[in-house]
Amino acid sequence: MIEKINSSDDVKKLNLKEKEILAEEIRQYILEVVSNNGGHLASNLGVVELTIAINTIFDLPYDKVVWDVGHQTYVHKIINGRREELKNIRQFGGISGFPKVNESETDCFNTGHSSTSISVALGMARARDIKKEDNCVVAIIGDGALTGGMALEALNDAGTSKTNIKVILNDNEMSISPNIGGINRFLGKLRTKKTYTKSNNYIKNITNKIPLIGKPTVKIISRFKRSIKQLVIPKMYFEDIGFTYLGPVDGHNIEQLENIFALSKKVIGPVLIHVLTKKGKGYKIAEENPDKFHATGPFNIETGEPKVKKGKDYSAVFGEKLISLAEKNDKIVAITASMKDGTGLAKFKDEFPSRFFDIGIAEQHAITLAAGMAKEGIIPIVPIYSSFYQRAFDQVIHDVALQNLPVIMCVDRAGLVGQDGETHQGMLDMAFFRVVPNLVIMAPSDFNELENMLEFSIELKKPVVIRYPRGGESNKKIEKHKIIEYGKGEILKEGKNVSIIAIGKMVARALEVAEKLEEKGIDAEVINARFLKPIDNELIEKSILKTKNVVTIEDGICINGLSTVIKELIIDKNIKEVTFKSFSYPDEFIKHGKVEELEKIYRMDTDSIVEEIYGKTRNSK
Repeated sequence: MIEKINSSDDVKKLNLKEKEILAEEIRQYILEVVSNNGGHLASNLGVVELTIAINTIFDLPYDKVVWDVGHQTYVHKIINGRREELKNIRQFGGISGFPKVNESETDCFNTGHSSTSISVALGMARARDIKKEDNCVVAIIGDGALTGGMALEALNDAGTSKTNIKVILNDNEMSISPNIGGINRFLGKLRTKKTYTKSNNYIKNITNKIPLIGKPTVKIISRFKRSIKQLVIPKMYFEDIGFTYLGPVDGHNIEQLENIFALSKKVIGPVLIHVLTKKGKGYKIAEENPDKFHATGPFNIETGEPKVKKGKDYSAVFGEKLISLAEKNDKIVAITASMKDGTGLAKFKDEFPSRFFDIGIAEQHAITLAAGMAKEGIIPIVPIYSSFYQRAFDQVIHDVALQNLPVIMCVDRAGLVGQDGETHQGMLDMAFFRVVPNLVIMAPSDFNELENMLEFSIELKKPVVIRYPRGGESNKKIEKHKIIEYGKGEILKEGKNVSIIAIGKMVARALEVAEKLEEKGIDAEVINARFLKPIDNELIEKSILKTKNVVTIEDGICINGLSTVIKELIIDKNIKEVTFKSFSYPDEFIKHGKVEELEKIYRMDTDSIVEEIYGKTRNSK
């Protein structure tokens, strides 16, 4: 069946039985692809029937369907002409794991972060109204994303807009980790609404058939409808703010989904359709471990075990060190924006449940919550992925830095992340954090330095940013570090021909480069900057004056990072006749691919760096 499907028009031609067969074939296909390539599994298995029904009732690409986050669009891609391309999803040169307008007209908007879909869809609906067009606009948002403030802002606006917009709430009781908070509790009450809805419709249908008194009686009953709802479901939030609420409906029953979507097209104004799905549906191992299979590397389908054993990574080292620090200091707390597993906090939650706070997908709230705690003498540690810290930039400025509060902001997944592409690469954090007064910015070169930086930050009593990459440390070991001092770097290798200044994971690469340059007769000095802000001006100036050849290596964008800091130093100190070369990523969004592949393409691998330094240094002699 799956081989007959190349567009939503092909889906529309199928009968119900054929669609059910298609659903099972799509599940199996996704399972095979992700087990080989890695990717987002559980969320995609959970939306198979939902996506089939959407493509049956709505007319893509004329109707606009906006997927929140977008990691659950593998089914959508299969149906809309990218079945074969899915085999190379998230690979360099292959299709993205998220919606991309350059891949298909049916991808109407690029997404990758949470809680944006309703705002986008409302914007599209209002544009449609201005242009006097009549297409449907649909936002599909998960219950986890609904905890994000932006989603609630958009619901508030849409509810009073009187604009025809459909919001499909894909409720699987999960984001990446199990959902928490008041919104989840409220949705739990709505999930119990099936009995009320069925009995309500049954009574209405029977009463309508009673001669003479039937329809008037229905009208009288309707007057009490609101109060009856309030008894069954105390807070009908969606209807209170202006939406027509439909559901809940079984998200794995294609016929019910089609019926409720068709009904939604007849309703004037904003509509919210509550769909209940199961994350990992159809693959028992993922159903039982949906957080583990949210995003996964290649794995064995029979056992669910990864094909490549995962080694120790920065997130795990961070989590273990935080536990040891918290055992000695009862003022230390951890805050996560629904990412306890990804940021290494799962064990911390078990050890210190009263000092662990999962606040949902709400990075802005996480930072200001931390600021409030810090103001009262608590020591909040807030690990958030680099690309998600972008969402809380104002809070870092206004609520933390402006008041110089000792919040420790740990930037996980800094630098190249790889196969999730532009929306997840951590290229920008050094650049945007550096402009904020009062912030101290550090980056460890290995696990040991990360542990030391955490200890140092707790004693510093200033707002601190510690950035570290995804995955493990380099095979190139640093024998010994100097004790961390505020604003001080360290010389790891002395030399006389070129000063190589690096930060974070690129320090190990700088040492590899220096070794290869030595084989070519070039004596390189290697400096571990440690601090981006404040930079160690004295140490670095002395090295530059000695070699008059400067190289910077950093895992970030070329603007306002380490290279910019060193250029400013050279100008401010009026150091003349200096050869300068920076290795960083260009002023563009970096596409998806394996980290090693991307490093070679952007000439950030060891051999490329050696080649360029050797040429410039030799020519400058």
